[in-house]
Amino acid sequence: MDEGPTGDRHSPHARHILVLPDRDAAEEVAQALPERFGITQEPQLVRDALAGEDDAEDAQWLVVIEAPVGRVDPTALDALADEYDGWLEAE
Repeated sequence: MDEGPTGDRHSPHARHILVLPDRDAAEEVAQALPERFGITQEPQLVRDALAGEDDAEDAQWLVVIEAPVGRVDPTALDALADEYDGWLEAE
């Protein structure tokens, strides 16, 4: 039985990964998600050091979102990330 994008915990979920240039941008994007997209589950913030770089200043930050399939428009997520000089990572 397909429950659709109702937010029911039994609906299939999709993972979206936003890549941001720094922690401040990642935190701002995470705070904007509930208002702009109605996402209620707290996103994960993950530091992603660039290959070969040990300096924390050279780290990108990932905002990982789990949402019911069809609930979040990937184009709108990409536009939000772009506002912070980031992008939506293709899965």
